[in-house]
Amino acid sequence: MPETSKSEPSKSEPSKSETTTAIRTLLVDLVRAALMSDDRASVRWREAARRDQSGLAADPARVEGLKIDGFWTLAVREAEAPEFREAENQVQFGFPALCPFSLGEITDSAFDVDRAVERLRKSAATG
Repeated sequence: MPETSKSEPSKSEPSKSETTTAIRTLLVDLVRAALMSDDRASVRWREAARRDQSGLAADPARVEGLKIDGFWTLAVREAEAPEFREAENQVQFGFPALCPFSLGEITDSAFDVDRAVERLRKSAATG
């Protein structure tokens, strides 16, 4: 069986692109959960965020060297898309420019999605 070099990810390791998508998707799901005024919709986004986060927590080393704030900016923009505006009444002010979470936090197995959503709601309300 050929050995994989250190520069090539093995088939079981996520690529850099898959990792960046996973981070952005988690952040989008957290923002959407915070924005939703309907509890059922918020619960669905929280469940999606839990799935996203568990994948990142399974291999926290894969985010090494990445910077979260660029992902945050893209995630907020995506979460605030026009097709979701009608259902988004929970937060009346904008989200902070810098991500309120570190990569270490979102990859920690003890990350609490419900607390994260409440933290986002509070940070958005206070700017």
